[in-house]
Amino acid sequence: MKIFVKNMVCERCISAVAHIFDEFDIKITKIRLGEIETGDEISKKDLHSIETRLIETGFERIKDISHQLVDKIKNLIIVKIGKLDIDENFLLSKFLSSELNKDYSSLSKTFSQNENITVEQFFILQKIEKVKELLLYNEFNLTEIAGKLGYKSVQHLSSQFRTITGFTPTEFKKLKVHNRKPLDQV
Repeated sequence: MKIFVKNMVCERCISAVAHIFDEFDIKITKIRLGEIETGDEISKKDLHSIETRLIETGFERIKDISHQLVDKIKNLIIVKIGKLDIDENFLLSKFLSSELNKDYSSLSKTFSQNENITVEQFFILQKIEKVKELLLYNEFNLTEIAGKLGYKSVQHLSSQFRTITGFTPTEFKKLKVHNRKPLDQV
């Protein structure tokens, strides 16, 4: 049985969801971001209890196919940004089409219809949240951050950052309250 779960965005999420299935003694044969496979069917009673536990811990079962696709797109983007290996020639459209074996225009349309923003806007918002994180950790300078997230220049990163946050990266670092959002709420 395959179950799709919303808000699984990191390894800790995978662990938390696996723990929920363990609580019900349900054997998982495969688990990855947003998706769990079990060897056996799950009773309606157990499935309802699992759904309740998922909601209690900030997750949610996805039943609709278009929502499953949107969640896969989000997870792919979050993981790609998290790896910090986006070069300046990166094309989101080619990446998503290749990973999901679907035409980008249909992916984009499905995403926009379900999220009320475009895939590109979501990608930019995720990159800005990653920039905030990297600025706060002080591991990389702005030039290094720009390079790791596929910006053609520091000026491009700074301009996009200011448009989204209202601050330059330098001003943001000086703030006492940093207004970061959890990745599953971007």
